Amino acid sequence: MSQSPLQQKINEIIFGWETPAGRLFDLVLIYAIVVSVVLLMLESVVWIAELYRPELRILEWAFTVIFTLEYGARLYSARNPWKYMCSFYGLVDLLSILPTYLALLVPGANHLLIIRLLRVLRIFRILKLVRYLSEANILGRAMVQSRRKILIFFSTVLVLSTIFGSLMYAIEGPANGFSSIPKSIYWTIVTITTVGYGDITPQTPLGQVIAALAMLTGYSIIAIPTGILTAELAQEMQRERIGQACKNCNKSGHDRDAVHCKFCGARM
Repeated sequence: MSQSPLQQKINEIIFGWETPAGRLFDLVLIYAIVVSVVLLMLESVVWIAELYRPELRILEWAFTVIFTLEYGARLYSARNPWKYMCSFYGLVDLLSILPTYLALLVPGANHLLIIRLLRVLRIFRILKLVRYLSEANILGRAMVQSRRKILIFFSTVLVLSTIFGSLMYAIEGPANGFSSIPKSIYWTIVTITTVGYGDITPQTPLGQVIAALAMLTGYSIIAIPTGILTAELAQEMQRERIGQACKNCNKSGHDRDAVHCKFCGARM
């Protein structure tokens, strides 16, 4: 479906970032998003809300109207409106304005406006940070490749937590705060992860010995997930570099986005 000159011009400004007008629009939009989110945070502070509630509500509605008009302009100028509506940014744009209208029916729904902060992700386009998405993809693939090892690791930790928790329940008992095995397992997980809230503490000498063993276990295993992910990340980076080979000299070791061969200078 062909677009009118007006739709093309709006599309170039709203969806584009190569032109000065497009960059200016995105920068103004990001500033507006940040300010609207800051206002929402300020409204959650009791004394600020009591003093400036009417002003904050007016500003909230003003930003909502602005974002609603912007969303309508995006639908009007999009080459494929349905595709835009179902895209990540399209859904975020819609969810960023719905809570204000829902608050008319459901009190407190406007607090969901914090979703607007996700719209700041558009800054990736303006600052041309999309080039770094390939590195993010490498990290994502490394996490996927290591998922089974990490799952086995967490399963092992869960089993150890259950054992330590059961021992603490049997040794300390409800009198010392270990009122049930699930609560004792909670204490074990908090101890192994070195968080240590201190809301439950062992009182008997044997219980303190078990607690010390749980702490030492936590320090012993805390680096395992990091090692697993680091190893997979190194392998994924190696695969990434080997995958790009020069058609002229057949040498590999280039980055995926390499334009020229680093050995012979030929175009990749």
